[in-house]
Amino acid sequence: MRFICLFISLCLLCSTQLQAAEKSLFWQLQSPAGQVSYLFGTMHTDDNRVTDFSPAVLLALKSVDSFMLEVAETPKPELLRMPQGDLKQLLTERELDQVAALADKHVMPLATVLQMKPWLLAVIFDLPKPQTPFAQDFLLKAKAEELDKRILGLETPQAHFAVMDSLSLDEQLLMLRAVLKRSETQKEKDFERLMRAYLSGDAERVAHIDEALTGGILPPALWQRLRVKLLDERNVGMAALGIARAQQEKVFIAVGAAHLAGPTGLLQAFKQAGFKLTAIKK
Repeated sequence: MRFICLFISLCLLCSTQLQAAEKSLFWQLQSPAGQVSYLFGTMHTDDNRVTDFSPAVLLALKSVDSFMLEVAETPKPELLRMPQGDLKQLLTERELDQVAALADKHVMPLATVLQMKPWLLAVIFDLPKPQTPFAQDFLLKAKAEELDKRILGLETPQAHFAVMDSLSLDEQLLMLRAVLKRSETQKEKDFERLMRAYLSGDAERVAHIDEALTGGILPPALWQRLRVKLLDERNVGMAALGIARAQQEKVFIAVGAAHLAGPTGLLQAFKQAGFKLTAIKK
């Protein structure tokens, strides 16, 4: 999703042609017509180890017409809340105390937290406390907005939430309770494990660890059902939109790193669509 002349200087400074076995989370995509775009695997954290973007990333972002991320729109409040009732009716007193402590840690109003969908709380509470409002993908979006790029979503908020919303309330509570049982030491250890994989630039390794960690808090049968929807099915839709846009204009696509790898991943989809992929060293 880029321009040709800036691409030349970018290649000279920062990129290398890859063999099939090479690894990267940042790729130049050249369409069959010769148009240049970019694909960047993200990690949803504000940790400065991933938010200190290299000149190569920033130069690439400047060169494009559009910036695409998983969800461009801010979700409406009703997408975050349970359709009816709240957690006070569903959790034990001890569990509610744990939720209150985690809400305080994450600087979230308890009244709001008690109305949120259990699966969403499980996802939030299993992550380290954010230090800023800007996770890596949102920071990239903010930089794209500063550069007056067109901002596009690969999914609508409704579609993005739909997979986890398909869980029954009992399944969502099971997920939340599993997270409440995890110690802060366990969470930090798992986060560092995923961070090391991300910093290695190995999309396959990121996907493997991400799947192991996510699947670890759900029963195996439930996780296998969700995995197909969370990764395989969503990859198909996101790839179709990304490829269509990259065939029309120069675009920078930022998507969770776990969506890059594997037979249904975005890298394979772009290859099958006839794009030439070149890894860029961040």
